[in-house]
Amino acid sequence: MTMTTDLNRLLWTERAAGDASRPWESLTTEPVGLTETIDQAGLWLRPPGAGEERVVLAIHGGGFVSGSVATHRRLFGHLALASGLTTLVVEYGLVPEHVYPAQIEQVARIYRGLTGKRVALAGDSCGGTLALEIALREAVPEGLVLFSPWVDLACSGAGYDAGTDPFFTRELVRGLAAGYLAGAEPAWPDLEALPPTYVQAGGDEALLDDARLLAASSSRVELDVFPGQLHTFQMAAGNSPVADDAIERAGKWLRRTMAS
Repeated sequence: MTMTTDLNRLLWTERAAGDASRPWESLTTEPVGLTETIDQAGLWLRPPGAGEERVVLAIHGGGFVSGSVATHRRLFGHLALASGLTTLVVEYGLVPEHVYPAQIEQVARIYRGLTGKRVALAGDSCGGTLALEIALREAVPEGLVLFSPWVDLACSGAGYDAGTDPFFTRELVRGLAAGYLAGAEPAWPDLEALPPTYVQAGGDEALLDDARLLAASSSRVELDVFPGQLHTFQMAAGNSPVADDAIERAGKWLRRTMAS
């Protein structure tokens, strides 16, 4: 069997086989040069020279059943360095103890606490779900950066049938959605009302059509598809040239958007 050098693909292949021993955060190298502090809001990551008037609120993924500041500190640290912006990484309650809309309300409270600052939202996977919900229901943020966002909780995209994603089957993702929604049937607000939004997705991931759905819903959405990549491939930043390129593109987008 040919061994892959793609650490993100290796992780999802292992997990599809029932082996979850590889920590998600181990894919990513340690970002160097950040100042880190913790308060009631979450983990603050400050690049050299970053001010306090512009903030990226970063929301982790994990299907609403896993993920934390610990799993995503490195990923969002690389994004903070690439953007040069102070970044606040937040947590929220997980299923089954917490279900829709508890996670939205928890993160929204932190977002409202940043009143007076210019704030962009960033999120991967279901962190992107929460970022979208908050952007459409609260005061409009400066912009959104979304890595492999989960948009279609009905899982109707053709990507599930492509056979290129070793882990995210339609059955699995529908199960995650059912656990999160707990019987609720929410409808998305008008996606045309999105602020400037930058989306990245892997060309081989099952959720590719979710990213395309966003891009088709609003002229303010810019989509980059990275051929051959799987879900949240940016987690390999520091160990993957493709992930490094993606983080650099996202950082440049944030710098440009927050400077205007």
